[in-house]
Amino acid sequence: MSLHSPAKTSAQGVLSAGSIYALLAYGSWGLLPIYWKFFGQSSPIEVLCHRLIWSLVFLGGLLALQRRQAEVRSLLQSRQRVALLLLSALLLTCNWGLYIYGVNTDRVVETSLGYFINPLVTVLLGFVALKERLLLGQRVAVGLAGLAVGYFVWQFGAVPWIALGLAGTFAFYGLVRKVVAVSPMVGLAVETLLIAPAALLFVGYLETSEASTFGTSLPLTLLFIGAGVVTSLPLLWFNNAAKRLRLSTLGFFQYLAPSVQLVLGVFLYGEPFTPTHAVTFGLIWTALLIYSTTSLLATGPKSP
Repeated sequence: MSLHSPAKTSAQGVLSAGSIYALLAYGSWGLLPIYWKFFGQSSPIEVLCHRLIWSLVFLGGLLALQRRQAEVRSLLQSRQRVALLLLSALLLTCNWGLYIYGVNTDRVVETSLGYFINPLVTVLLGFVALKERLLLGQRVAVGLAGLAVGYFVWQFGAVPWIALGLAGTFAFYGLVRKVVAVSPMVGLAVETLLIAPAALLFVGYLETSEASTFGTSLPLTLLFIGAGVVTSLPLLWFNNAAKRLRLSTLGFFQYLAPSVQLVLGVFLYGEPFTPTHAVTFGLIWTALLIYSTTSLLATGPKSP
């Protein structure tokens, strides 16, 4: 007789698939600064608009190949779901824009701080909005994250707005996508479809004012087009992970992306890492250690 029920085996399979999707998504995001750095003097807003447009082209092509246009038409008939996806699309656009701006203004270290904070914001949102249980250790972790941000502000006299903006927009994006009943690819395609008209208008303005860098060289043009692929694939992986994992579990995997970003910022791009950064990151890492340990103990093997 099998020791595992079919239901338990199925749940383990879903968890395993969700973990793989999460690793793919966050590993890719960790390496993205390298890609955005190649755009050089291109405006972050121009890069953002092309990122939206070519993501829509890439996703639209995939859906056409899979003959899933009917799913898009059905989704567009639901005002409630379209409204929620418009909200998630706006959050995603803000997140993308902040990230490109942070990378191309040599603030990769601060972007990594944002994504280190993001898991704790995510688990807090899961507690507040979805009534997921928040254990004592997790509450301590969230408090330490707040202390870290307060210390940073006190030492530098400035709010790390890029870090907080990235953490907040992406945490809320994950929350909205968690509650929208839509498949990951179709939802992402509709998100880009809703924002694409504004992006096209801005790109058209750049072309008429001769301020566009698109088409000035073949490598740069290919980078703009490729932005759709490097954007869409990790988001599809993330949305697949979000559908299979609890928000608190998903938060655990988010350490990978900012870790890679921090290494790139300090060792590849030579950004400063001051004693204040060390204390701030130390508090965040302590919070993440407490949070992870608490989560692992809470979900560890139980006696029969």
